[in-house]
Amino acid sequence: MSYDLIIIGSGPAGYPAAVRAGQYGLKTAIIEKRPKLGGTCLHVGCVPTKALLHSAEVWNHFRHAAELGVIVENPKLNYSKMVDIKNDVVDKNAKGVDYLMKKNKAEVIKGYGRLLGKGKVEVTADDGSKRSLEAKAIIVATGSEARMLPGLEPDAEKILTNIEILNLREVPKSLAVVGAGAVGMEFASMFNRFGTEVAVFEMLPSVVAKEDEEVSKEMLRVFKKQGVRVEVGCKLAGITRTKKGVKFEAEYANGKKETLEYDKLLVAVGRRPNTENIGFENTRVELDRGFVKVNGYMETGEPGLYAVGDIIAGYPQLAHAGTMEAVVAVGRIAGKPVTPIRADRIPNATYTEPGIGSVGLTEAEAKSKGYDVKVGKFPFIANSKAKIMGQPDGFVKVVSDAKYGEILGVHIIGPLAYELIAEAVTAMDAEATVETMMNVIHAHPTLYEAVGEAFHAVHGMPINA
Repeated sequence: MSYDLIIIGSGPAGYPAAVRAGQYGLKTAIIEKRPKLGGTCLHVGCVPTKALLHSAEVWNHFRHAAELGVIVENPKLNYSKMVDIKNDVVDKNAKGVDYLMKKNKAEVIKGYGRLLGKGKVEVTADDGSKRSLEAKAIIVATGSEARMLPGLEPDAEKILTNIEILNLREVPKSLAVVGAGAVGMEFASMFNRFGTEVAVFEMLPSVVAKEDEEVSKEMLRVFKKQGVRVEVGCKLAGITRTKKGVKFEAEYANGKKETLEYDKLLVAVGRRPNTENIGFENTRVELDRGFVKVNGYMETGEPGLYAVGDIIAGYPQLAHAGTMEAVVAVGRIAGKPVTPIRADRIPNATYTEPGIGSVGLTEAEAKSKGYDVKVGKFPFIANSKAKIMGQPDGFVKVVSDAKYGEILGVHIIGPLAYELIAEAVTAMDAEATVETMMNVIHAHPTLYEAVGEAFHAVHGMPINA
């Protein structure tokens, strides 16, 4: 069977590629080894996690309702019901992906796809039967899996990854989280609000280490204020399952050691690309520590072969990044005008409380690149809407070039930061300057006023601080 395009993988990079291909009129097949379309993000990643985080937010409102003059007597947490709601959200979205494939005339092929080279793909079905397909272009979007600590294997009860923890039916009494990146911090934030005793252990000297240093420090401060134990510069050893849960030895930066035991241990130490046994050895694709090297149009070293999503080198492992990478790749395949993706225009979003949203260079990165940096900063405690919401922690920080007013980066920690970052992404993509953004009128009272104030603060002229 011959196609214009074959896509391997149906996650947030794969299925948008099929949609865009259908819109361009390309004869397309999408191969998926799992029973349902949608990939990690939909089934065991972004979507189910954010569904439970929303439930945690609602629960937190009820717990503190009296502070807003609402008397809620003896609220009860039904975590199993929350999990059912999460599963329902996932199922509905999965059906939505099925609908999009039909609408855009993409043929769904169930099985394991492997590259044979020269535009050919072998598909192995669940019953072991094989067939060969060919296409003018192929996109590999096979995603990633959670990394595990050496010598450990996850189970359904005590040692968990993002997959197993989403299937728990009860809130654990205590939870240790290894890794203080976005995944680890989101689950720590969630279960802390559900009443779990949470501790986070991070080997690096800061939490959310990819963020601006001031954002990292603020997140650490707020988490500790919320009752989450956070240990940075910390190594774990001797992790063993016990009758109660999981025991391990923590070694801190000062050399002190401590033996600890928690009901559950979540391993959140990053994700590895699914590039093994894909058949790249049959092509001219170059790999860098398992990641596929591509250019700005997602082209690999093999003519007609593209890679998108979590498997590519030099781009963040984010669902929305994968989606745009797919759009660019398919546009290139269809001969349409497309713009190469800039990694520094891809927003980061962490759905903790407070949330984080960021784009572009951190202050340290900007200085290391030789810019004459000028910074504007505005605290949410000076924002009317944040005070109305009872969420005054955090700030908006603008990193700019002093000479031309170029916006180099924007970093937000605070209420709905992952939503507020959109204005900054748009401004940077449109090449607006700090002065341009100072002339943008922001509605009052809103959270995004704080973004406008931060641009004014670059010149030391905020109105409310």
